[in-house]
Amino acid sequence: MLSQLYIKNYTLIDHLDIKLYPGFSVITGETGAGKSIILGAIGLLLGQRADTKDIKNGCERCHIEAHFDVSRYNLESFFQENDIDYDAHDCIIRRELTAAGKSRAFINDTPVPLMLLRELGEQLVDIHSQHQNLLLGKHDFQLSVVDIIGLRTTDRPPSSSPEGEGQRTTDRSALPLATEGTQERQRTKDDGQLTDYQSAYTNYQDLLRQLEALKENISRNKERQDFLQFQYDELSAARLVPGEQEELEQRQDTMSHAEDIKSALYEADNALSAEQTGIVGQLRSAAQALRSIEKVLPAASELAERMGNCHIELKDMAQDISSLLEDTDFDPAELEAVNNRLDRIYDLEKKYHCDSVEELLNQQQQLQQQLSDIENSDEALAELQDKVSAQQALCKKLADKLTKLRSAAAKQIERQMSERLTLLGMPKVRFAVQMEQTELNRNGQDKVAFLFSANTSTRMEPISQVASGGEIARVMLALKVMISSAVKLPTIIFDEIDTGVSGKTAERMAQMMQEMGEGGRQVISITHLPQIAALGSNHYRVYKEETAQGTASKMQHLDTDSRIREIAQMLSGSDVTEAAVNNAKELLKVKE
Repeated sequence: MLSQLYIKNYTLIDHLDIKLYPGFSVITGETGAGKSIILGAIGLLLGQRADTKDIKNGCERCHIEAHFDVSRYNLESFFQENDIDYDAHDCIIRRELTAAGKSRAFINDTPVPLMLLRELGEQLVDIHSQHQNLLLGKHDFQLSVVDIIGLRTTDRPPSSSPEGEGQRTTDRSALPLATEGTQERQRTKDDGQLTDYQSAYTNYQDLLRQLEALKENISRNKERQDFLQFQYDELSAARLVPGEQEELEQRQDTMSHAEDIKSALYEADNALSAEQTGIVGQLRSAAQALRSIEKVLPAASELAERMGNCHIELKDMAQDISSLLEDTDFDPAELEAVNNRLDRIYDLEKKYHCDSVEELLNQQQQLQQQLSDIENSDEALAELQDKVSAQQALCKKLADKLTKLRSAAAKQIERQMSERLTLLGMPKVRFAVQMEQTELNRNGQDKVAFLFSANTSTRMEPISQVASGGEIARVMLALKVMISSAVKLPTIIFDEIDTGVSGKTAERMAQMMQEMGEGGRQVISITHLPQIAALGSNHYRVYKEETAQGTASKMQHLDTDSRIREIAQMLSGSDVTEAAVNNAKELLKVKE
C-alpha cells in the first residue's frame, strides 16, 4: 500500500509531501490543475523513462519518493534475491533526475537498475488510465483475465491472509494488469498448470530448433558428401605417420650435405689413422718409448699408462669415423624419394591449412566422423523426430487441461460480468467469452475474445468494435472488481475511469471501487464526478497556486468542510450556491 508520496521540483510541483491511506480515496481538481503530473511522478517510480524536461524550470534536479507498506505482498524473497534491505512496513522507492540527464533509482537506499525498479513497481501499483481501456481489444489481455480467474487456485496452498480463512491468493507476480500483451500475461500466471505447460512448450520449441538444425546440417553434408569422401580418401592414401615429417627433414638435410660430410670424415680419419703421421700410431709409439724407461724412471710408467688409455679411446674413435666414412655415400635416388615425400606432405598441409602431420591426421579423423554422421543421419533424424512428436503430445495434453480450466472460468466471468454491468446501469447487457483453439503457442492453444452487446436486439460483437467509451469504462471497472476478488491486487489508481458516465451509474461505480478498497486494499480514483468523490474515505484536491517563482501545483488532504466546498463546486461550478452545498452534504451524508 502506498502510504506516503514525496515530490520535489517535478514539472509544476515545487514540493509535495502527502500521506495516503488504505481503502477508497479520491482525487479531484480542475482540468490542468496537475493530477496528470502526480500520475507522471508515480509512473517514474514504477520505472518509466525519464525526461530532463520533467525537471521544474530553473532547478538542477528533481526528487520523487514513495513509501509502501508491503507486509501483505510476500515480497521478502525479491529483496533477498537482489541483496536489498527488507522493511515490510516501510519500503522506500526513490527516483532522482538531474538537468544533466542523469537518472538514478533506489530501493531502500540501495542503488538499483531501472529494470529492477520496474519489476518491483509493477507489483506495487496498478495505474488504470483511459489508455488501458484499449487493452480490451487485445486478445492477450482478454486471455490474461480468463487465466487469473481460471487458474488462480490451481496448486496453491490456502492463504494465511486475514481476508478470509481458506481463501487462495496468487504470487505477487500475478498482480498488475497495467501493461499490454504477452509480457503482462506472463506476470499474471505463476500457476502450476500453466508453468508446467510453458516448461513443456519451451522444451518442445528447443527440440524443434534442434530438428531444423539437424535437417539443415544433413542437407548441407549430403551436398558435400562426395567432396568430403574425396578429401578423406586423399589423406588416407597418403598413409601419414606421426613424426615422419621431422625424420624426413633430418634425412634430407644430411643427404643434401653428403660431400661436405664425407670430406670432413676423410680428413678426420686421415689425421687419426695415417700410416706415418696418424695420431693413433704416434701415440702408440710414444707410449712404448715411455715403457722402455719405466724401470729407470718410475714416473714414465704412469705417463705410459695414461697414453695407453688415450690410445684405446682414439683407436675406437678412428674406427667409428672410418665406419661413417664407408657408410656415407651420396644416393640421388634416395634423396629424390625423400624430397618427393616431403613435397607431398607440404602440399597436403597447405591444402588443408595445417602445420604438421598430426594436424592432417586430426583433419582425416574429423572427415571420417562427418562421413559416419552422414551415413547414420537418417537414424539420428528419426530419433529426434520421435522426441519432437512425444513432446508435442505432452504439450497438447497439458494445453487441453488449460482449455478445460479456461472454459470453466469463461462461464464464471460471463455470469459475474453480467451481474456487475447490470448494476452499472446496463440492464440489457450481454457479455460472452468466446474461445477458439489455435496452434500451440507459449500460452496454450486458446484464443479468447470478449463479445458484447448493450441490448437484446443487436448481435454480440467483439467489445472493442461495438462498445462506447462509457461502456468500455464500465466493463473495465467490472473486470477490475472481479479480478480484485480473485487475487490480492496492489494499490490501484483509476485515472478518470468514469468517463462517459454520470448520475446513478457513477454512484454504482463508486460503490464498486469501495468494494475493491475493502479488506485493507488501496483504491485511488481521479474523478470529475461528485457522486464518486463523495464516496471516498479520503479526499484529496489538486489545485494550482501562483507563487513568487511562478505557477505551482499543490495537493491537499481535505477535511469535512473542505470536502463539502469541493463537491459543491463540482456540482455547480465556480459560483457555489447554497443548493449545491446542501446537495454536497447530502452526498456526503453530513448531518447538520
